[in-house]
Amino acid sequence: MASEFSEDFLCEAERHAAWGAAQWETLTAFLPEGPWTADLEACRYRQGDLELRVGVLGTYDLSEQSWMWGWANPGLRGTEVVSLAATVERYGRARGITELTEEILDLSGFPDPRRAAETLAFTGMGMAEAPGYIGAPAGPATQVYFLPDDPQVPRTGLDAVALPRTLLTGAQLIGHSARHVVSGYFDHHGVPHRMEGDRIVAELPGGGVVEVTFDAAGRIVGVEAGIRP
Repeated sequence: MASEFSEDFLCEAERHAAWGAAQWETLTAFLPEGPWTADLEACRYRQGDLELRVGVLGTYDLSEQSWMWGWANPGLRGTEVVSLAATVERYGRARGITELTEEILDLSGFPDPRRAAETLAFTGMGMAEAPGYIGAPAGPATQVYFLPDDPQVPRTGLDAVALPRTLLTGAQLIGHSARHVVSGYFDHHGVPHRMEGDRIVAELPGGGVVEVTFDAAGRIVGVEAGIRP
């Protein structure tokens, strides 16, 4: 029984932390209040008066404290609604990340199994490049996680003004490797960047430069942006 995620998984998860947290906030603000319904065969999810195309990423069993990937669900395996989840499985196999290739993960040994399930959902969202994830109760002891696959959902771009908060929030989310958080954020937005000792220097669109500085423990201690003459 595992009690923590592997190094490979955590490093991959961190790469999606900063932009993923910002994107999840955008999705949450976009979704209306109201009850939800889903037609899995049609890949449709409805909440309030909004209907979206979605895929099933996975489910969390609260009583068993276990996670099942959508691609492994016997009732959904091979169907269109788990095609995004299948991309996560292929990604995991190509890189040897066990958490992405096991059909069912026993999370009962984790200090907070529910948080571990959310971490899997969050990371799967990032690997599938989905604009967020939606967790919804599908029964008294089951939580289902959907990935929006619809252009209606707004995507959050790089905001230089909010960058310090975005990077610090992402670094605190999982708390494993702030360097992976920062480099992953810039990779996601296609921003050239390089390591210079204890800093990551990025060339922002429009000629701006941002320097993210780390301390000896690898924590972010400064985010400075400037305009290159």
